[in-house]
Amino acid sequence: MGKERIRVYAWEFPVRLTHWLNVLSIVVLSVTGFYIGHPFSHAISSRQYIMGWMRFIHFTAAYLFLCSVIVRFYWAFVGNRYARWGALIPHTSRQWRDLVDAIKFYLFLSRKPPYAVGHTAFAGFVYLFIFLLYVWQIVSGFALYNLSAQTATSAALGGWLTGIMHLQTIRLYHHLGMYLLLAFAMAHIYIGWYLDSKERNGIMGSIFGGYKFVTGKEWE
Repeated sequence: MGKERIRVYAWEFPVRLTHWLNVLSIVVLSVTGFYIGHPFSHAISSRQYIMGWMRFIHFTAAYLFLCSVIVRFYWAFVGNRYARWGALIPHTSRQWRDLVDAIKFYLFLSRKPPYAVGHTAFAGFVYLFIFLLYVWQIVSGFALYNLSAQTATSAALGGWLTGIMHLQTIRLYHHLGMYLLLAFAMAHIYIGWYLDSKERNGIMGSIFGGYKFVTGKEWE
């Protein structure tokens, strides 16, 4: 007989909100960004404004993404124990052991899944990298945007980058960042589903309702 499961509120509303805003923003930014770089549909009338609309939607999604990242950054200071920086950055011996155990599990060297109420140390480490990738996408995106907009906001958020890196290099790494985020999204969905099937803790549903079901094997 399995251990009794306890319902734990892991993901607060701001965490869930920013997660889905990021999902929406990244999908829209990827589609419109790919079009801007490689137009796959062309206007046949002077009244059409395909590229203009694509750029407008891209920039609107970029501001939404920026706001979402700022909120999540702030919540990493004021949120619960599962949302804070301490859960994302391995800094205790227990977290480092959890990190090693999780790597063994993902490399099929261990059958024990990495139990945790919030993020495992491995997941936190990966999410920290993704957060830095978010920052790069924002800065490089506004660097490209500043070429045409030239506003105080775009200059402060990324316009200065053109004084450090060649424009085409920024553009290349901005596109590569998009592909990295899409690859992460696919791996993220698969790993979430796989862990849910192993742990039976409602991890996939928790990003909607915030609750997970734990048995006490998870480290606190």
